[in-house]
Amino acid sequence: MAKDIEPKLKLISDYLRIKKNEMFVIPEYQRAYSWINTEHCEKLWQDIEAFMESSSEDPDPYFFGTIIIDCSENGKFNLIDGQQRTTTFLLLLKALQLQLNSCLSLMPNDEDSEALKEGMKENRNKAIDILCKTDGDTETRLSLIKDWSKAREIKLLENKSINEQYKNDLQSILEAKDYDEAEKECIKIPKKQKDNKYTNFFRNFKFFYYKLKDLTDSQLNSFSKTFLNKCQIIEIRSWQIEQAITMFNSLNSTGMPLSDADIISAQLYSNAGDKMVDFNEKWSNIIKLSNSLNSLKITSVDSILQQYMYIFRAKEKEYMRTGTPDVTTPGLRKFYTIIHKEILKEPLELCDEFQKIAETWDIIKNYPIVKLLLKFNENARIYLISYLRRFDPLKIELSFVTEITSCLLRLFTVLELVDSGFSSNKFKTFLFGENVKLVDPSVSIDEIADDFNNHISANWKQEEIKQSIIHYDKNILVFLNEFLYAQKNKFPFDFSEYTNVEHIMPASGHNIESIRIDAHISTKEEFKNVVNRLGNKILLEEDINKSIGCEWFKTKKQNSVKVKTGYKDSKFAIALSLVNYKKDIWTKDDIEEYTDKVADRIVNFIFCKSN
Repeated sequence: MAKDIEPKLKLISDYLRIKKNEMFVIPEYQRAYSWINTEHCEKLWQDIEAFMESSSEDPDPYFFGTIIIDCSENGKFNLIDGQQRTTTFLLLLKALQLQLNSCLSLMPNDEDSEALKEGMKENRNKAIDILCKTDGDTETRLSLIKDWSKAREIKLLENKSINEQYKNDLQSILEAKDYDEAEKECIKIPKKQKDNKYTNFFRNFKFFYYKLKDLTDSQLNSFSKTFLNKCQIIEIRSWQIEQAITMFNSLNSTGMPLSDADIISAQLYSNAGDKMVDFNEKWSNIIKLSNSLNSLKITSVDSILQQYMYIFRAKEKEYMRTGTPDVTTPGLRKFYTIIHKEILKEPLELCDEFQKIAETWDIIKNYPIVKLLLKFNENARIYLISYLRRFDPLKIELSFVTEITSCLLRLFTVLELVDSGFSSNKFKTFLFGENVKLVDPSVSIDEIADDFNNHISANWKQEEIKQSIIHYDKNILVFLNEFLYAQKNKFPFDFSEYTNVEHIMPASGHNIESIRIDAHISTKEEFKNVVNRLGNKILLEEDINKSIGCEWFKTKKQNSVKVKTGYKDSKFAIALSLVNYKKDIWTKDDIEEYTDKVADRIVNFIFCKSN
């Protein structure tokens, strides 16, 4: 009878000890190696140290969670859950082997050191036996110690993950003769500085290597004994991949929490059948593009899966059964693996949907109006992509994007100004209902725009919104004001992460008391109330802002001195307009007057009135 499932409590050293014809394998759908020393390796190190200190009182081994292995391929141990910890255990073991080697080479041959030396040698030999699959054979081990180049023929782990960019770094570290060789052979990421130029593999290896180097010989020996002889995991071997993945979905271990994308991609992979190669290629492209977008804070792979869930539910009108939108939303895992598990039966078709969403974001990511919308509320992504999914990404035009983004921008501007949260009926419920139209190509943008206009007009009063703008003291609307001013004056508008919010009248600085008096502001309390109004804020490039941020208004707006930067050097329309301002001082009256203009400009935008 074929084996079904085999759970065993094992020492980590026994778990890692595999035969010559065996191999740990990281499957195609697994995430990249993402443990980083400041969060995960430090915790692992501290756990072992704390256990060492208490081990005299608590002789029981220390437990490092559950690892799930698919053994359906002969000699292949596919890591379903536990690849992050397995990789980290190997990096720690390699660092341990090198430090034990180093200490043994420096220890004197005397009676006082004999017992310690024997203990360290025993631990070093255990590490070599694991890393080089010697099966405990003394002759093989001695041969490797004399000629470590033979270790290059030995492989413990094969990384097939389509999400891992640096698959060879672990092998480069494990087969290295010493630390310097490992550092030389590992990848250096271009344009990164200091430790950031290294992959997570080498950074974590380096972390353990220097942690161990700081220990005394006796401490190193104790740490080695603890890690090799006292640290345990539960290894669950399964001979059915579906069963292994089911456990993968439901068990929580001490490893890094599984993301929704990890679990869903595992299900898709298992459903791909004879189309696994095609699935791997498609999923790899999605991960590569979504990682690029995530680095720009545009969207992530989990967010893309969420966006498709909203699109699917809106198309099916499944939350409109009673006529009024039911805004209760299932979690991603529940939606994909329980409620609508049938859509996972078509992995390639679903990947095409995810790819289209990712490609759309890639096309629109640099549109200033999109960047502006995304500053307001992360929920805006859902409704923007629901509409833009109508179009072939390569045929999306700026006008399509501007029309729908303007509608969303008006509503999310109101959200920024009122006391209600996004979950209120006036926002979430409205958008849920509207999303049914957003995903429907037969519904025109004019009808959608009318819905937004009517909804805003029916629920908010212009004068109340204006008063909220006048007393507004945060920064998002500074970006909106710049956009609207540039749009009206047909001036180009864009911004980057190096764009600052500039206080025309400085909010701090060594001249602040004199500036306050010069601006006709009598008290510090009044100054604090006035200085953060929208009428005192504009956008400015970071380098210009650093140069003039605390200067007098006259200095900031001057255009006669070419060697000093100021508003004249900015690309932002409002800063440039201030160069020719009629006065050389910026007073409380100027702030109040300009705040009123800004309020009118934003109110006109919200309520779709011509300026």
